[in-house]
Amino acid sequence: MEPVLVIGAGLAGCEAAWQLARRGIPVILKEMKPHKMTPAHHTQWFGELVCSNSLRSDQLENAVGLLKEELRRMGSLILSCADEHRVEAGGALAVDRHGFARAITEKIRNHPLITVVEEEVTAIPKEGNVIVASGPLTSDVLADAIKDFFPESHYLNFFDAAAPLVTFESVDMDSAFFASRYDKGTPDYINCPMTEEEYDAFWTELCVAQEAEVHGFEDKNVFEGCMPVEVMARRGKQTLCYGPLKPRGLRDPKTGKEPFAVVQLRRDNADGTIYNLVGFQTHLKWPEQKRVFSMIPALKNAEFVRYGVMHRNTYLDSPRLLDRYYRVKKDPRICFAGQITGVEGYVESTASGFLAAVELARRLTGKPPVDFPQETATGALALYISNESVTDFQPMNVNFGIIPPLGYKVKGKRNKNAELSKRALEVLAGLDVE
Repeated sequence: MEPVLVIGAGLAGCEAAWQLARRGIPVILKEMKPHKMTPAHHTQWFGELVCSNSLRSDQLENAVGLLKEELRRMGSLILSCADEHRVEAGGALAVDRHGFARAITEKIRNHPLITVVEEEVTAIPKEGNVIVASGPLTSDVLADAIKDFFPESHYLNFFDAAAPLVTFESVDMDSAFFASRYDKGTPDYINCPMTEEEYDAFWTELCVAQEAEVHGFEDKNVFEGCMPVEVMARRGKQTLCYGPLKPRGLRDPKTGKEPFAVVQLRRDNADGTIYNLVGFQTHLKWPEQKRVFSMIPALKNAEFVRYGVMHRNTYLDSPRLLDRYYRVKKDPRICFAGQITGVEGYVESTASGFLAAVELARRLTGKPPVDFPQETATGALALYISNESVTDFQPMNVNFGIIPPLGYKVKGKRNKNAELSKRALEVLAGLDVE
């Protein structure tokens, strides 16, 4: 059998390569790192997380929690590695980013049916089966080739940002405390409280801090889920207090009261030596990040091991170009997967790579496709990105709004979501995905 070409060794590409290989399909996986890096990547590892180290909620009352559980039950490589390299983060699935990426890389490189080729792909192959999972940071040359491949359409884009990282030993724990919101789970977050006066001073400086030059960037062109903290601050003085600095459910043990505002730090590695500032995606100039974020009392002497950065994300107008299997409508031998399709988030990217690979493997082995129904999170996401009635297509995280309602009343949102998840997993159990 001719090998399938998978372009890009991010989460979607690695998941696709793994699912093809475990079904007996040979794969050539091409990745331009480490010979050519993107503005957001720092290591040679596959599946490198460029923003947060959190795969978000692990609860079935949350749509992304459901999507993760579906992927676990279907044998996802990415979820297996994430669970293996989990770091405590309350109800979220967060990972040691380097351990996680190394595990993915080792699994991929050691699979006998996967051949890794370290080179940049500069054109869409004219023959053979291909999964393009080059990501939102697709190289300029390949991006131009994709544009030429879709002359009837155009690329869309938005801006994404990453938060800075600090060392644990540089956090002033006399001014901070360990806790999880509402004491749920284990106390895994470092909480950095601020008084109203401290917050006012911080907010004032954050709003006027100098930003790094990013070509084409405007406040309106950011993805809401990764909004820079300075953009959020400019929306109003209290905006941060209802967002990443929300103090609800976090009592300072020194006062027994909720602070005016709280900055949370989440462990970024298994050793607990590095923490990231939760919700502090930013594109401020690096000296400004040091100056302004050091105004947070517990971070007055913080050692920043990585500053926040911003990059442009590019994605397709997928409803016009792709079908429910992430295949190109005009040329089904080619699939796209990952954030380039307009799914937003690590888990969503993984799910797209999984579904594209499963459909392709079944087609190559003479089996009918798996039509994941809309009642499943996997199916709902694929049907959303291929729904031609979606005219103003924007990147989107999985959510219960794209899953059909139950058809009967359930009291309480969490209970209703739990029932939606229960139904989805029952539907999934009846599917043959091998």
